[in-house]
Amino acid sequence: MPTLDADLRRRVAAAPVARLATVRPDGRPHVVPITFALDGDVLVTAVDHKPKSTTRLARLANVAAHPVASVLVDHYDDDWSQLWWARADGRAEVVAAGAAWERAVERLVAKYAAYRARPPEGPAIVVHVERWATWSP
Repeated sequence: MPTLDADLRRRVAAAPVARLATVRPDGRPHVVPITFALDGDVLVTAVDHKPKSTTRLARLANVAAHPVASVLVDHYDDDWSQLWWARADGRAEVVAAGAAWERAVERLVAKYAAYRARPPEGPAIVVHVERWATWSP
């Protein structure tokens, strides 16, 4: 598996938002912005307290139906020499309890100040990265 060089890994880990792409049960793509944390070659995100129209989130059903995901992290700048993106493709799972869920929440709490006051309580999506694709000028 291609790995991220140290500089790009640092930029990915520090990015405040990413886009999670999953596959709907009917095969169509579904993409949503997420908060996330990078833990080695594992990306984690969790259902938190931010307002949502339902607690039955499509991303959770999608991963249950098709346990794969892509996560795109990118940086835009008017100085195009500063542009970059990294995409993590891998096997995904929903975890709602246990050690994997606790580790995901710990990583998110460590990254986001808002989660220190109110950690995510919902299920987490854990993406085991099998492939990194990257670009920068």
